[in-house]
Amino acid sequence: MDQKSDLDDKPQRRLRNERVVVQLNEGDLVIGFYEDEARETADHILKAFRLGLYDTNHVFRVDKGFVAQIADAKFNRRVKTMSELQRQHAEKKIRGEFQNQEINHRLGTLSMARFDDPNSGTTSFSILLGNAPHLDKQYTQFGELIEGFEVLKKLEQLETKREGIFVMPKERIEILSTYVIGGDENNTVDAECARAKKESREKQLRIDSLLRELHEIRASKLPS
Repeated sequence: MDQKSDLDDKPQRRLRNERVVVQLNEGDLVIGFYEDEARETADHILKAFRLGLYDTNHVFRVDKGFVAQIADAKFNRRVKTMSELQRQHAEKKIRGEFQNQEINHRLGTLSMARFDDPNSGTTSFSILLGNAPHLDKQYTQFGELIEGFEVLKKLEQLETKREGIFVMPKERIEILSTYVIGGDENNTVDAECARAKKESREKQLRIDSLLRELHEIRASKLPS
């Protein structure tokens, strides 16, 4: 049974029909997206999930009581091949939508990462591990964790190290797989995403095949 979060004590915001399941070795996280808040950001992140941009990415930051942050998809996936559609979306910058938000950063909310430029977000975002009022109206909140609070607790128990301003896990927390539940699965955007994901998988399979072939050639030519 999931523990209750601070979200239970706050006015509930309407969530869209879509749910995203993020699968980690520590368990599954299920996230939802706000219906009436930060629509552009929610659309952007949801499309990134549909494109498979978070598969083999990782949670690069776990700062206990503060945030668990998923890395930017362009540079941090273990599988490096991307279709053109995936690459374009990974590089796309999304404008900040936090200026008029009346939402408190609290346990379970999803908050867009960015650089100093308020319109510099791409695909990195955080799941809040506690209350962080200093982030209010500074970073866009676009959804919240629905299930998996016990998984967040497991992440907080992992060994970490400090690198500059970041508290990072000593071992890679890989996102094994993701999938989207609900929404219109037959629309044009989803069809494009499915094709892009398939193209990326096929490219990776070709690369793996070539690497195996190269290894076999080297093994046959070099003395044992």
